[in-house]
Amino acid sequence: MSEETIVLHAQESQAQFLVYSGNFCGYCTAAKRLLERSNLTYTEYNFDEHPGLRKLVVDATGHRTVPVILDISNEQPIFIGGYDQLQPYLRKRS
Repeated sequence: MSEETIVLHAQESQAQFLVYSGNFCGYCTAAKRLLERSNLTYTEYNFDEHPGLRKLVVDATGHRTVPVILDISNEQPIFIGGYDQLQPYLRKRS
């Protein structure tokens, strides 16, 4: 069920990335700004606004902190990690 939620979010999105975030998260803000500066689109799901979603995403990815970022521009979502992993991922992707 956990991975199915992420796949469903990816299918519903017209963006290139999924960003799972939380309120008052500086790294979430930084990740979204980095994507915007790179002219990349994202769909955001805030854990504080979606009760129960955090557990599903943690179960699917093993990533316990926010942001949780996935590249959904291909057929299958690719788990990137958080903000620290996003920067090198985008460099390799270019």
